[in-house]
Formats: sequence, structure tokens, C-alpha cells
Amino acid sequence: MTPSDNPPPLEPAPPPVKNLELKAALLLLVLLMLIVGSALYVAYARGAFERTQRLVLVAQDSEGVTVGMNMTFAGFAIGRIGRIELAEDGNVHFLVDVPVKDAKWLRSSSVFTMEKALVGGTKIKAFSGVLSDPPLEDGAVRQLLSGDAAAEIPGIVSNIKDVVANLKAITAEDAPLPQSLANLQITTRRLNGPHGAMDLMFGNEADAKKVAEALQRTNVLLARIDSLVANADRQVFGQGAGPGGSPQGGLVQDARGTVQQLDKLLSEARVSLQKVDKVLIDAQAISANAREATTDLGQLRAEVDASLRKVESLINEVNRLWPLRRDTQIELK
Repeated sequence: MTPSDNPPPLEPAPPPVKNLELKAALLLLVLLMLIVGSALYVAYARGAFERTQRLVLVAQDSEGVTVGMNMTFAGFAIGRIGRIELAEDGNVHFLVDVPVKDAKWLRSSSVFTMEKALVGGTKIKAFSGVLSDPPLEDGAVRQLLSGDAAAEIPGIVSNIKDVVANLKAITAEDAPLPQSLANLQITTRRLNGPHGAMDLMFGNEADAKKVAEALQRTNVLLARIDSLVANADRQVFGQGAGPGGSPQGGLVQDARGTVQQLDKLLSEARVSLQKVDKVLIDAQAISANAREATTDLGQLRAEVDASLRKVESLINEVNRLWPLRRDTQIELK
């Protein structure tokens, strides 16, 4: 019999734990408190204990919207959908819980939209343009404006089909566009021709050639007119040289000389008039003296007339006293 066949000695049993039931109960109580505390923290973190007000959003369908979805304002969550109901009129009511501290962003003029994008989930947004409007009351009912990008796809596809059909009609062989391009090519060829735009305007080369000849004749006529104008300029303004290389004066220069001569004559006439003015002043003085002399002569004439009357009366008296004398005429010389 070998030593390995001998069984090992039995170890003594450990002593019993004191108050084992109490410790197990305390451990279960602590575990329960941890579970309850975690649940309370999660509820607090989700705003379960915050004061909220109710907002009812009315939409035609609830596709893509779930309970617990956030309602955002300027990118920040200010409310959460607590419940979704189907109303009697067939519309869907979203009951949104908005914390009181975030309700200040909602006004009576606020607009609410539900956007359904091609990529990503549905989003409910609030827009408040005028923050000075009255605040949104508790339990307010507002219409939810829906913008579904996927709903626009059929219309977009239909428009694309119409565009493709129009392109096919435009690019067909009998369409106006190819004919216009062909006409444009013909026009370009005519523009690059010898007569250029005239060939394009008249449609044939013969008429374009006639117009070119007419233009040539016009240029010759204009050259002759230029020479005539130069001669007229030389005759009028005196530009150029006369026969023998001497400068030739024009009508303007002759007129200028005549004006200068008239100016000289007027100057001489002015001097003569000044002399006449002096003579007239002297004549005026002489006239004044003559007027005074005429007055004196008048008085003298009156005195002579009086003397003659006295002489006549005297002669009459003599004739009366001397009857032999009949010739009573007195001649004054």
C-alpha cells in the first residue's frame, strides 16, 4: 500500500459568519437604492421633474415621428413629444411637453414645421420671428407645417421628363434649332466672302458689287469735294499762296482790311465831329449874343417908328399949314 493511497486529512470547517442574514439584507438594500437612484437620476436628466407646459401640434400624418422626439429652436431642444394621438377629424395631434424655462422662446406668432429629408430622420422645428410678441399660452394648439422632400421627387422627375422631351424636340432634324444653325453657317460663310456684310445684306454677289462700285464713286466724289472745299477755304480765309509764290489773301482778310480802313475813317470823322462840336458851341454863343442884339434892335425899331410917326404928324401939320405942297409921301431908305 503506497502513501498516495492514503486519503488527505480533512480540514476543519470554517466558523459560521455572524449576522449573515443582516448583512445580506443590507447588501440587497444598497443594491436597490443604487437602482432607484440611477432611475431617479435618469428621470431627472430627462426632465421628468421639471415644470412643463403642454403644446399641441396638428399634422396630417405622423410618419417618421416617435414619442420622445425633440422639438428644436435655433438648433437647441426646447421640448419633447410626450404622446401622439389620432383626433376625431383624422388629423394627428403631437402633445409636446415644453419646460417652463424654455417656454420663453415660444410666442403667439411662432411657426412650427416638420421637415422630412431624404437623408436623416424627421425634424420638428419652432421659429419665433418677433420675440416681443405675447408668450405662447399653456395648452395652445398650432398647425404643424410639413415639408417633405421625398414628396417633391415625383414632381421633380416629371419636370425632368418634360425637359428631356423638350431637348429631344429641339435637337430633332426637322426642328428649328438645326435649321437656324445651318442658316447661321451660311451667314458666316457670306460674311467671310469678298464683299463681307454687303453680300449678306443683298443676298447676291452682283448687287454687292454694284454697291461697292457706288461706294468707290462716292469716295472719288468726296475727294473732289475736299479739293473744292480747300479752294473755297483758300479763297475765303486766304490760306495758301497765290501766283508766283506770294501769299494770297482771302475774302476774310480783304474784309478785315476794309474794316480797318473804315475804322480809320471813323476816327477821322470823330475828330472832325469834335471840331464841329466846338464850332457849334461858338455858334451857340454867337447866337446868344445875336439874340440880345436883336432885342436891342427891336427896341431901337420901336423908337424909330415912334420918331417916324412924330415926323409924319409934323409933315401933315406942315402940309395943312402949307397948302401948296401936296406931295406928302415920305420915303424911308
